[in-house]
Amino acid sequence: MRMSIIFTPFFPGKQNTLFLVFCTFLFSTWLAGQHVLIPIETSQNALVLQVDKDNHLGIIYFGRKLGPGNDYGTIPRQYRQEENNAGIYNSAYTPSGSWSLVEPAIRITHGDGNTSLDLQYISHQTSKQDENVSVTTVLLKDPVYAVEVTLNYKVYAAENVMEQWTVIVNKEKKPITLNKYASSNLYFIADDYYLTHYHGTWAREMKPEETLLTAGIKVLDSKLGTRANLFQPPTFMLSFDKPSTEDEGKVLFGTLGWSGNFQIDLEMDSYHNLRLIAGINPHASEYLLKPNQEFKTPSFITTYTEHGKGEASRNLHNWARKYRLLDGEGSRLTLLNNWEATYFDFDENKLAGLFKDGKKLGVDMFLLDDGWFGNKYPRNSDRAGLGDWQENVNKLPHGIGYLVKEAKDAGLKFGIWLEPEMVNPKSELYEKHRDWVIRQPERPEYYFRNQLVLDLSNPEVQNFVYGILDTLFIKNPDLAFIKWDCNAVTFNANSAYLKRTGQLQTQLYVDYVKGLYKVLEKIRAKYPKVPMMLCSGGGGRVDYEALKYFTEFWPSDDTDPLERIFIQWESSYFFPAIATCNHITDWSSLPLKFRTDVAMMGKMGYDIVVSKLSEKDLQFSQQAVVNYRSISDVVWHGDLYRLVNPWEKPFASLMCVNENKSRAVVFSYLTGNRYMIPTVSQTPVRLKGLDPKKKYSIKEINLYPGTQSTLGADMVLSGEYLMTIGFNPDVNARRSSVIVEVVEVK
Repeated sequence: MRMSIIFTPFFPGKQNTLFLVFCTFLFSTWLAGQHVLIPIETSQNALVLQVDKDNHLGIIYFGRKLGPGNDYGTIPRQYRQEENNAGIYNSAYTPSGSWSLVEPAIRITHGDGNTSLDLQYISHQTSKQDENVSVTTVLLKDPVYAVEVTLNYKVYAAENVMEQWTVIVNKEKKPITLNKYASSNLYFIADDYYLTHYHGTWAREMKPEETLLTAGIKVLDSKLGTRANLFQPPTFMLSFDKPSTEDEGKVLFGTLGWSGNFQIDLEMDSYHNLRLIAGINPHASEYLLKPNQEFKTPSFITTYTEHGKGEASRNLHNWARKYRLLDGEGSRLTLLNNWEATYFDFDENKLAGLFKDGKKLGVDMFLLDDGWFGNKYPRNSDRAGLGDWQENVNKLPHGIGYLVKEAKDAGLKFGIWLEPEMVNPKSELYEKHRDWVIRQPERPEYYFRNQLVLDLSNPEVQNFVYGILDTLFIKNPDLAFIKWDCNAVTFNANSAYLKRTGQLQTQLYVDYVKGLYKVLEKIRAKYPKVPMMLCSGGGGRVDYEALKYFTEFWPSDDTDPLERIFIQWESSYFFPAIATCNHITDWSSLPLKFRTDVAMMGKMGYDIVVSKLSEKDLQFSQQAVVNYRSISDVVWHGDLYRLVNPWEKPFASLMCVNENKSRAVVFSYLTGNRYMIPTVSQTPVRLKGLDPKKKYSIKEINLYPGTQSTLGADMVLSGEYLMTIGFNPDVNARRSSVIVEVVEVK
């Protein structure tokens, strides 16, 4: 039944207003009686919301999209799980203090001190941004207190990605306090739930662990303030019914776009159904919302598939390159970094010599790392100078501009390292602006890598940080690259600015991140195209909100290629190759070819002493740069397929395939070399993602000078053969890394 209601006001003044309120109440009651159904669909999947008899919004379905004519509204009838004393387990955004007894998505203290909240459905609408992207908004209101919550679901149909966030508005006459304010609240029904999450620390990032979820709440979180991902990233996989494999199984990937403290709750209810709540960590983060102010939560990003982890990761990659990563469909620069060649010990003459090395190597750019600044407190170690962003006159008497010119004369672009959010206590900045530093005046200072964090909740500090980059660009318009580091976590969280302005200290963790984004937005408004690397001492800060402003990120300071295979393997589930910086360094005694082949999995760069390379190593590296340029488009923009898992076998293999399936690159690496396993790849590796009807040539590339491929020449096989039988890359102790190019033969 369809029903149209037209309100015709006929009472003047206050009576008219009361009449409209009454009619609105009747209309919302009628809507509730209709059990409003809200399907939110991608090309393959659906999240279905429904309003119940009490006007509460619940999730009644999450999974594969059903065909036309299938009635989502009948799904609840198939379950006998009503339990009145438990509240509503499947709430689309669970409030605290009223009818719910489970972990809330939102908890509020009203202006009168009341801590209860009830959210009832008011309206919803869906708007199309284009043929692929649509946004569904659902307005909820408390029937007693003037608080509004709008749930936002942004769908990228072709990529099967959904982005969720919440907007909370205070329409009370007094300020309210947000005690918890999640971005997303989801609900799943399955036989079992297997959570894959990650942990680690510096140089040991992205260690996976799979857990069968049981009764209770599993919490993934960070309380580090800055560099929030150091011990645990806000990314995870959730498999339904049974553990997913690369190509099989129902699996959800989730990640929070927030560069600060996060919390992800996974709660199993009394029916063995799973509730997922994700957002900013409420720890020490109560947030004051004044009358008529709104709070927008960060985005929680998910993709779901019933075809395994590989397809889920390709969904995220396609979405990220097109919609989120800065210049995700563009190109990247190969670079030579001076860090391992010089550390803090350099001057402009030594650097000029490295420019020649970079040109000899064939890279696009030279990157000057830490140690170029500070005069009263020279930056000759990590103990001094941070915050004093003037060129060190002893090391660089002619300034950065001279280096930019010299690099250009050598045929290279020039980039520079910064850590603008931090300060050494031994610095002029600290002496002059101690009130700009996050610190507790009554307590001893604790340092992380001999430094403290600047208070980016303070607009003056935001202007200072922006000014560091703006000044560099104004003085050096040819500056081509920024490496933005962030090495410290937040100890003694306290803001002199928030105290001075009468704001809650508990807003610091949130306002810091908001301040950081304001700086980055301002930089990108003026300098939209300059490539920037998000470093943070390795993978300590990488998320899809920060990557709006950065072209790439540094997964780990551990550049040992054997370890990097595992770190890059796990990072590749959530982030595309074009965003992942992999450098060839001297950390390892493994052959240069192995180190280079591992770096080619993503955005390749060098951090070596070129002048110390042997003749053959130099020859190999020069050709490797040429080879990389020839395959980089496939690596950066192609679909990624994982073939052999290094956690399961003593070698790794993966491949990238371009869009029209005419070209692919296969990477294979030895990851174990125990006695009695001299030849690891004893059986063929089955390829993926090719066209079964096409013919392909198989050619090994990136060979070391003086060696020959054992794969033979002129090998042409069908896509069907390569995906059914496969081919053997012949990875063994003497051939520890192999790169193969697969090209369509017409």
